[in-house]
Amino acid sequence: MSNVQDYTSRLSDPASRKMGTFSYLPEMDDAQIRKQVEWIVKHGWNPAIEHTEPQFAKSNYWYMWKLPMFGETDVDTILAELKACHEANPDNHVRLIGYNNYTQSQGANMVVYRGTPV
Repeated sequence: MSNVQDYTSRLSDPASRKMGTFSYLPEMDDAQIRKQVEWIVKHGWNPAIEHTEPQFAKSNYWYMWKLPMFGETDVDTILAELKACHEANPDNHVRLIGYNNYTQSQGANMVVYRGTPV
């Protein structure tokens, strides 16, 4: 039998809360974020950026940063928008979403920048 690793996450400690699969991994560096954006573009998905305050991260509603980037294929443009959102909202979580046109759903969803817990 294998040992199951325990990821401590407590309501009393906002910094310990997890948001999706990638949050259990170490924080992504710029090259890894670029790879994720390239993957979304390669699959023809439409990228979108959202942000919210850390205390509301578990809510269903996040603020949309501009409109979804329908048909955008330039990875650098998408990365620049992620950075602009983070700079405009430095204390907020910022996430990247890839909308799948065929299934009309989110095919990818990851927090790229973590805000400061309140």
